[in-house]
Amino acid sequence: MAEALASSGGATPPVHVAIIMDGNGRWARSRGLPRTIGHQRGAEAVRRAVTGAAELGISYLTLFGFSSENWKRPLSEIDDLMALLRLYIRGEIDELDSNGVRIRVIGDRQKLAPDIVQLIEQAELRTRGNRRLNLTVALSYGGRAEIAQAAARIAGDIQAGTLAPGDVNEVLFGRYLLTADLPDPDFVIRTSGEKRISNFLLWQSAYAELIFLDRLWPDFTKEDLTAAIQEYQQRDRRYGGTR
Repeated sequence: MAEALASSGGATPPVHVAIIMDGNGRWARSRGLPRTIGHQRGAEAVRRAVTGAAELGISYLTLFGFSSENWKRPLSEIDDLMALLRLYIRGEIDELDSNGVRIRVIGDRQKLAPDIVQLIEQAELRTRGNRRLNLTVALSYGGRAEIAQAAARIAGDIQAGTLAPGDVNEVLFGRYLLTADLPDPDFVIRTSGEKRISNFLLWQSAYAELIFLDRLWPDFTKEDLTAAIQEYQQRDRRYGGTR
């Protein structure tokens, strides 16, 4: 399948795919189920997406798991999400590691419970040598906050004399972001039919293709990922230039 995608119309296969996983609550509500069930089914879709990305030869997959704005949700729902996160890390780490998946988490860890931070650190340490798929999960993450924090760090280095104002350019700025060692995403998928990026990878997605799917996240499959890649390969990426 990876070879077929790579050769489809001579198009370049994507290196980095980012996904805004949206629609768990609506999936549950449409079935008369609690939102918790929707989040549980969403976790199953995460498993399918990660497995599918690895099988399709994608090198980097970034998932928007929990935004900085999601802290405004009811405490009971947040507790359910955090419990599901604990369960996912503990239950999936062995398989992810054996399949060559490297796990990284970006976002504000200070808002996460200490035991969750510990689980994240253990998973990152254990899988840091894996190379088949680089899985990045954005938790307690906001793109504007990331950019503001990068600017503050640059200002601090200028004040300390380790950096001159004239040194600041787009390449240098990128090195201060949480994704400094990741390539920019080739395309961003958003499920559920909503057509916005919701403060996700604002800097990094400047030239990313955007693909919006009507399918709710719990129903997302490898076939959806394959179709999105094929659509991406039909796009004409000019980066502001002309052919």
